[in-house]
Amino acid sequence: MPRKNAKSAAASVSKGRAWRDPDDAPEITDAMLDRATIVKGGKVIQRGRPSLGDNAKQPVTVRLDADVVASYRSLGRGWQTQMNADLRRARKLKKAG
Repeated sequence: MPRKNAKSAAASVSKGRAWRDPDDAPEITDAMLDRATIVKGGKVIQRGRPSLGDNAKQPVTVRLDADVVASYRSLGRGWQTQMNADLRRARKLKKAG
């Protein structure tokens, strides 16, 4: 059985108890997972969607012709983003003209 290096053994003893067996570890509870911090490559990974601040998109209800919606949906994944881009372009052209 491989032995712990001195550094990790000292760390476990400094916490007040020596590590004996993985079966000695406490059961992981939902409360523990809720408090957990995820670290990847030395960087803390935040849970959930990042805050978009003032640039957050707003849900709206718009009634469009069926053929227009069908045309955009036929583009596949990202069709709503494409519609947003087309509306933005049309608005800029209208302002410039």
